Amino acid sequence: MITTHAALELRGLTKRFDRPAVDGLDLTVRAGEFYALLGANGAGKTTTLRMVAGLLRPDAGSVSILGIDALADPVAAKQIMAWVSDEPMIYDKLTPLEYLEFVAGLWGCDAETAERTSHGLLASLGLGPHLHERCEGFSKGMRQKVALAGALVHEPRLIILDEPLTGLDAVSARHVKGLLQDRVRSGCTVIMTTHILEVAERMADRIGVIAAGRLIAEGTLAELRQQNGQGDTSLEDMFVALVDGAPVAA
Repeated sequence: MITTHAALELRGLTKRFDRPAVDGLDLTVRAGEFYALLGANGAGKTTTLRMVAGLLRPDAGSVSILGIDALADPVAAKQIMAWVSDEPMIYDKLTPLEYLEFVAGLWGCDAETAERTSHGLLASLGLGPHLHERCEGFSKGMRQKVALAGALVHEPRLIILDEPLTGLDAVSARHVKGLLQDRVRSGCTVIMTTHILEVAERMADRIGVIAAGRLIAEGTLAELRQQNGQGDTSLEDMFVALVDGAPVAA
C-alpha cells in the first residue's frame, strides 16, 4: 500500500516547563524510513517523542501521524503507533506470552493471530526459552525486549523508541536491531533516539540533531557531512561540533 502522508509531521511543536523544552519544532519523517533523533541530555528529544505518543500535551503546535491529527483524534493515532520508553514497564507476575496476550486483547486483536504474532516476536528477540517464565525474574535487558514485543504485537505502522538499546548486551542489542530493520523493510517507520552514535550511523536512513528544543541539522550522513563541510568525519565528531555550536535555550 502506498501512502501519500508523512509518517510523522510536527509543526511549531512547543512545550515549556521552567524553560522551553521544545521550541517551535518543525520535523517531517517520511513513511518507511529509519529516522534517528540525536541530541545531548536535555535537548528535548524525549519530550518531543512523549508529545508524539500522546503522553504530554503540547503548549502549541500540531502533530500529524500518517495523516491523522494526533491532538484531535489521539485514539486513532495510537492505534497505528507504538511507543517504547527507555524504562521498560511490564507486569512482573505475567510470563512474556501472557503479557503479549494481555496487550493484544487491549488492542482488540484476533486471538489466534495475536498468539502467532507473539510467538514470532518473542522468538526473534531471543526470548524463546523464556516464554513461560514470570517476568519478575528477568534482567533489564530481557524486560526491555518483552516491552518492545508488547509494543509491536498490534502491528503498528509507526514505531517510536527512546533509547531502546540502553542496558542491552551485544547479543540482545543485535536481536533488537534486527527486528527493527525487518520492520522497516516491511514498510514500517521507526523513529529512535540513541546516545550510541555508531547505531545511528549504521542504521538510520536520515538523522536529525536537536538542541535547545530545535532541529539544528538533518539529513543522511553524507548530507550532514556536506552541509558542515566535513567530507570524511565521523558522526560523533560532527555531532559534537553541531551541539557545541548550538544556541542555549533561554
